[in-house]
Amino acid sequence: MSLILLQAGVFLFAVLFTGSLRYWALKRKVLAVPKPHSAHRVPTPVGGGLALLIPFVAVSSYAWWVGLMTGGTYLALYGAILVALAGLLDDLRELPVLVRLTLQFLAAGWTLFWLDEVAPINLMGWQLNQPWILTILALFALVWLLNLYNFMDGTDGLAATELVYVTLAVLLLSLNADASLEVLMTATLMSSGVGFLVWNWAPAKVFMGDVGSGFCGFILGLLALLSMQSGVMTLWTWLILLGLFVSDTMLTLFRRSFRGQRWYEGHSSHAYQHLARRFNSHSKVAMILIVVNCMWLAPLAWWSTQWQDGGLIICMIALLPLAFSAYLIGAGTEASQSEMAAP
Repeated sequence: MSLILLQAGVFLFAVLFTGSLRYWALKRKVLAVPKPHSAHRVPTPVGGGLALLIPFVAVSSYAWWVGLMTGGTYLALYGAILVALAGLLDDLRELPVLVRLTLQFLAAGWTLFWLDEVAPINLMGWQLNQPWILTILALFALVWLLNLYNFMDGTDGLAATELVYVTLAVLLLSLNADASLEVLMTATLMSSGVGFLVWNWAPAKVFMGDVGSGFCGFILGLLALLSMQSGVMTLWTWLILLGLFVSDTMLTLFRRSFRGQRWYEGHSSHAYQHLARRFNSHSKVAMILIVVNCMWLAPLAWWSTQWQDGGLIICMIALLPLAFSAYLIGAGTEASQSEMAAP
């Protein structure tokens, strides 16, 4: 009951604080101005992701204070805070790519230093357990995931909906495994995500901005590392849960890079962006994400926790159809004339 009351408070805080941030951003002219590749047409307040960061830091501080979280894990969380602050600076005044990446790698290095170890990766019964290889992989994975999440935050409600789905799935798996810390952390992210969605669902009245998307991607990566350490979940479980984001982003970047385009430049060639133009609706894209996640990816994610030696196989079963679908939709290609002509 205390957990339910706490999460009700987190939800209420997120709703009220997001509204306050929107009012402040409008007053201070902190707006996302539409660009040629943008999905929105009017300047929109940005920075709402702070409503996701603040309750998570507060609840995590409480967990550390009462002994539910170790000091090392608590200090590791400050990597996510650094990423969020860098994102906030980028929202207020665009940072050069090199500066952003440097701060992101510093944050990832800080987090991994305090986590001490990275859990082995199960490759169909064979264990990848060399600490230095695992640490390097984790370093790049954290930076990759936060940028992946940023790339997928391009239509109303999509990134926040994915956050709510992933954290709900991890929450249910953690409840089944009696992992109290994972339960508290994922429940807090889920509750704040739902509160933020009150303002961010299409048509969005406020965007989470880089402060939110970077924090979401990084903190999900940190939760993945913690759940792998405790044995609650595996790397493959997390890739399956994030399957729509992973398949769309990786195919899009591969096809753009193959044509010599810069991966970090703004564009509107993700599969979800093609769908938003064809449907002339952001909410329909978010609903498709919910259906695919719940009907396809969630059951496979659960299966991967039951058959851990087959996690890689299950991950391929989950992601290959999504990647093929993204290819058919046009991920990595420019918008067609019919899409551009859509009302």
